[in-house]
Amino acid sequence: MKLLLISNSTNAGEEYLDYPKHEISKFLGNDPVKALFIPYAAVTFSFDDYEEKVATRFREIGHDIVSIHRFDDPVKAVNEARAIVVGGGNTWQLLKMTQDNGLIDPVRKKVMSGTPYIGWSAGSNMVCPTLRTTNDMPVIEPNTFSAFNLIPFQINPHYLDANPDGHAGETREQRIMEFLEVNPGMYVAGLREGTMLYLENGKLDLIGPRNLRIFKKGEEPVEKKAGDNLSFLL
Repeated sequence: MKLLLISNSTNAGEEYLDYPKHEISKFLGNDPVKALFIPYAAVTFSFDDYEEKVATRFREIGHDIVSIHRFDDPVKAVNEARAIVVGGGNTWQLLKMTQDNGLIDPVRKKVMSGTPYIGWSAGSNMVCPTLRTTNDMPVIEPNTFSAFNLIPFQINPHYLDANPDGHAGETREQRIMEFLEVNPGMYVAGLREGTMLYLENGKLDLIGPRNLRIFKKGEEPVEKKAGDNLSFLL
């Protein structure tokens, strides 16, 4: 498999998909690729608008996308895709629409056969066994929490170490510990903003200036930096 799993689309003060665009370009290679885009996480804006927003950035780096909502047969579109791109937004709607269109197994099989997969935020959550470490409100109910199950660990995108001043609610770490309490044996990777995970040929690497925080029940959380061995997650 070949996966590029990005924590967030936009860093503060930057344009959309600006910070990961060069990694996306390297990931797709030198030859122009027209990738299949899955925009189902968009809730407050249209799929047309989402497609154009992503396409603008991909064209800037010599590639392009076409949204799956343009196709009468989404399963055929997946089967014929040269690369698959899944954007962020609401994870629950993304999973629900992916399920409703019968795409869970086709995408899984396609990516496991070697088709490159790029996801950010909700799109990164989708490669996990389930969506149960997303940050999003469940605005819609999917058939199950099970996702593409392309990796054996969970990701928490946009991972934050502390709550804002004056907020007395649980920290992100406490929420992850709750997940682990009822899901022992799982790893959760806290993927901080500005970072991404790159998986190819069974090797997992962290890209970016911030550490990855790893959680497992019964163990102290550990920090991993770019270049560290992450094979234990696989």
